[in-house]
Amino acid sequence: MALLLPTGSKPLITPAALAARFKQGRIACSVQLPSLSTADLVNTSAEFFQGDTRPIMLFDGVCNLCNGGVRFVRANDHNRKIRYEPLQSEGGRKLLQRSGRSPDDISSVVLVEQDRSYIKSEAVIKIMEYLDLPFPQLASLLKLFPLFLRDFTYDNIANNRYVVFGRSEAGSCEI
Repeated sequence: MALLLPTGSKPLITPAALAARFKQGRIACSVQLPSLSTADLVNTSAEFFQGDTRPIMLFDGVCNLCNGGVRFVRANDHNRKIRYEPLQSEGGRKLLQRSGRSPDDISSVVLVEQDRSYIKSEAVIKIMEYLDLPFPQLASLLKLFPLFLRDFTYDNIANNRYVVFGRSEAGSCEI
């Protein structure tokens, strides 16, 4: 899904703000956004964050690179600050919709916090900030690069991930 944000917009947006901007015509979409009411967004948030406010990392469950990334994050998250959910799961699809993305969009890692979501390079950087040292410092260094350059690099890797790293069988995800 491609979102065109107004010039100067921050890449981080809450689901409520996304819905408001869409209604105001300030966001143009190349595909139709899923129709979730504010009540649906609140219910989805309550469903996933009631009793556990840790962010949720959404990842492609059949991608070898993505599964390796999850193993890396788990190995460097000793305090278990992050939860995991495959994009293909029912919960992953609901969280994608809550984040303003198509439920079938498996093109990007997504980090879903209680009040906002991050995609592409922003998600990777935010995940790094939750990890043990030295990854929060590395995340700060990566922020020095412009978002368009980080996302360009991210997109090139993501678009070729199956060719370079391969796919695993459906349901073989270790999470």
